[in-house]
Amino acid sequence: MDDTPDSLLDLAARHADPSLHAAQAWRGSFAEYLELVEGDPRIARNAWQRLLDMLESHGCKTAGRAGQSPRWRIFDDPFHGGREAVYGLDEPLDRFVRTIRAGAHGFGPERRILLLHGPVGAAKSTIARLLKRGLESYSRSPAGALYTFEWHVDGEVIASPTNQEPLLLLPREARESIEQRFQAARRTAYAIRIEGELDPVSRYWYRELMNRHAGDWRKVVEHVRVKRLFLSEDDRIGIGTFQPKDEKNQDATELTGDVNYRRIADYGSDADPRAFNFDGEFNVANRGLVEFIEVLKLDVAFLYDLLGATQEHAVKPRKFAQTHIDEVILGHTNEPEYKKLASNELMEAFRDRTIKIDIPYNLSHVEEAKIYHRQFDQGRSAGKFVAPHALEMAALWAVLTRLSDPTHPTLSILQKAKLYAGESIQGFTPEQVREMRDVCDAEGLSGISPRYVQDRIAAALVSGKEWVGPFDVLESLQEGLRHHSLVSNEETRKRYGQLLALAREELEERLKLEVQAAVSSDRESSDRLCAKYVDNVKAYTTREKVIDATGRQHDPDERLMRSIEQKIDIPEARKDDFRHELMNYIGALSLEGKTFDYRANQRLRRALELKLFEDRRDTIQLTSLVSSVVDPQTRAKIDAIRDRLIAQFGYHVESAEDVLQRVADLFARGETKQSPSEAA
Repeated sequence: MDDTPDSLLDLAARHADPSLHAAQAWRGSFAEYLELVEGDPRIARNAWQRLLDMLESHGCKTAGRAGQSPRWRIFDDPFHGGREAVYGLDEPLDRFVRTIRAGAHGFGPERRILLLHGPVGAAKSTIARLLKRGLESYSRSPAGALYTFEWHVDGEVIASPTNQEPLLLLPREARESIEQRFQAARRTAYAIRIEGELDPVSRYWYRELMNRHAGDWRKVVEHVRVKRLFLSEDDRIGIGTFQPKDEKNQDATELTGDVNYRRIADYGSDADPRAFNFDGEFNVANRGLVEFIEVLKLDVAFLYDLLGATQEHAVKPRKFAQTHIDEVILGHTNEPEYKKLASNELMEAFRDRTIKIDIPYNLSHVEEAKIYHRQFDQGRSAGKFVAPHALEMAALWAVLTRLSDPTHPTLSILQKAKLYAGESIQGFTPEQVREMRDVCDAEGLSGISPRYVQDRIAAALVSGKEWVGPFDVLESLQEGLRHHSLVSNEETRKRYGQLLALAREELEERLKLEVQAAVSSDRESSDRLCAKYVDNVKAYTTREKVIDATGRQHDPDERLMRSIEQKIDIPEARKDDFRHELMNYIGALSLEGKTFDYRANQRLRRALELKLFEDRRDTIQLTSLVSSVVDPQTRAKIDAIRDRLIAQFGYHVESAEDVLQRVADLFARGETKQSPSEAA
């Protein structure tokens, strides 16, 4: 066997797909194209229908719980391995897909501008990029195949300048019966319509050839060759992108094309379509999608062109009649520009032709953290170890800045953030959380941008430390607030600082819980304590005696049971209900042939961990870490806890030591705050 490695040329050639070239090179007559379409009418879809099919081809993940929106998988970025995945926006993106579906069925949205509206850094441009990449990829697949045509006249090849659908060559009188044939095939969920007219260049040649062949349409279409069309933003085929410039340099011809003055001498008139460049963004985006970046910064003259393009599906090139276009028009804008639009009465017609889809900041800190993990987990952390909670705490703080203060008297803003992330808090149902979000519909349209957080995490990474912990990130976020260009209001800066303090408190609580879990993570001890508790509860509920290991009988240990139950806030008045519920649950499992496992019950598992920690805390003497001398026996116990932190929670040696030191300091401070009577 030859183990010689491939040359770079061989390696590259192996990834080249010759079948793609074969598809691209397909040429056929108009008659052959009609046969293709009759076999699969989807080939003749319009741009909205093709966009919907592209989205659905990637599928969606159904909602995990009631009231939750499905997640459309294209927004996981299947094109770049998730590099530009969009997180936490399942609801607005599902609303977007529903709008596309309505447009595909011809219910009205196809005559509107889709306006993604939200604050800076809310992934509007990313969503547009994923849609464009999706269309490019889909057009290369068999399911997404689409075609255009070119004229072959007297040895000259003239392409359709806007890559139009070949069926527009059909006589208008024949279109209805052909559409009925498509419907009879029942291959699509929506109606296939043949709408629009030929572009000026194709109209010119159609008219010329009809005159040449004395009106014989069959002979005219013999000059037509149909070819496969691949959408490409880079090649300006089927995908256009327009970004406003300053007012002095804006020119409407950038959208609709302009006269080619060098060719006027050849054709004698600037009104001859052959002397016109149909290369405006509306022209090149035909059959696909055009993106307008910061659309509301456009000059008013541009907005007038948009009105016709959306409502009439037509644009008006200079000196030519209205020209049909078939494309999805997608714009995006930030809040200040949208407010300006909303207050401008002269722009009522534009607002009336716009479907606004809010793209807010993430309101789930769990989803927000995924953005930062994507950025800094893939070898982009400057070779430094990023400790647990570093990115999560940054995400939590970012989300806190985007929330309005809760109106419920017993709910804190931190608890509200946890509810939005799907965590359960006693007294609040998922329906109540949903109502809370509906009432606060402006949440997520202001606050800290993910870009700022990413910049401050990056600043922490390039500091002198060899690893980065959560306190380092929080300090970097705090430091950056003093110079943040978008936080000029001193009151806002003060509020963000207070929310950082909340995030720090939450971090300290999480670290204490992890250390407590590490201290009490001896499985055998947990199993013994659970068995002891269950034996006592069983004896209590059946009014029997407990038999210990020596065979002696005694009353249930009320002190033991309450010491565990109090850890999960079971009040004295509810202890009997809780114990009976537990025994009924264990009994039901036994009838099904299953064994009770306390680890499946998060509250009971947590109670047992806290009880074990309480029992062992004095023997381990964790607070001795704050002193300068630690005896070898205590040090060995602390090292064992450190190793458990590494194994269970993903720390490395230095970060685990740092956590132990900080938690020891917290416990020491807690003990010094106790009164003598509490300490006793």
